[in-house]
Amino acid sequence: MFRRVWLFLACVTMTGSVSAATITVSAASSLKDVFQEIGRKFEQVHQGHTIDFNFGGSGSLLQQIRHGAPVDVLATADLANMQAANEGGILQNNRHTHFVKNELVLIVPADSDLKLETLNDLQNDAVNRIAIGNPSSVPAGRYTAGALKKAGLDETLKDKTVFTQNVRQALEYVASANVEAGFVYGTDAKILPDKVKVAFSVELEQPVVYPIAVLKDSQEPDLARQFVDYVLSEESRAIFDQYGFVRP
Repeated sequence: MFRRVWLFLACVTMTGSVSAATITVSAASSLKDVFQEIGRKFEQVHQGHTIDFNFGGSGSLLQQIRHGAPVDVLATADLANMQAANEGGILQNNRHTHFVKNELVLIVPADSDLKLETLNDLQNDAVNRIAIGNPSSVPAGRYTAGALKKAGLDETLKDKTVFTQNVRQALEYVASANVEAGFVYGTDAKILPDKVKVAFSVELEQPVVYPIAVLKDSQEPDLARQFVDYVLSEESRAIFDQYGFVRP
């Protein structure tokens, strides 16, 4: 009798250890707060399973994957990096899905007296430093660089530019008044309404679209697909709405 009970408990323990799984989700920095909330709800629905998030600039995340970082799901703040991942054979079934949109805005410290209404106003002598995500790895920086070049201001404002590792760092620089202005996403500005304010929205040639995909080398492809499906669900879309993201 004792032997049968012991075997039963051993089987239960082994089954529990096998069924529990963890996936790693690498996502753009601007998704940090909303993804963490969605992740908590996903874990509640999928008891025993956990999500490890890795947030950063989309280009840096892609480089980590190329260098062997074990990642199950990738969510970027642009199409360029996701297309590069697809062309590199990284995505499962060459498949990715657009799930939200955003906007690029210029922000200033909440107590700033600067009157900035257009990109041309950044030439103001009172503007000494402008925080911009590094265009080589941060989509927000690339969107900004494109807008400044189109306005003929890329060279004019070069000496004022302070590159950041990701869009959240640009937000922090403005919030702490280490710079007079900075380019972030509209959803980022909503996070610190008492420390920053939006001066104006930046007109872009291409919309800020976020794609998500399961990676080909995922060790937990079923759970990874379940997470992506949850991100695309109506329950998650309601959360995205609360954080200011726009449906694609």
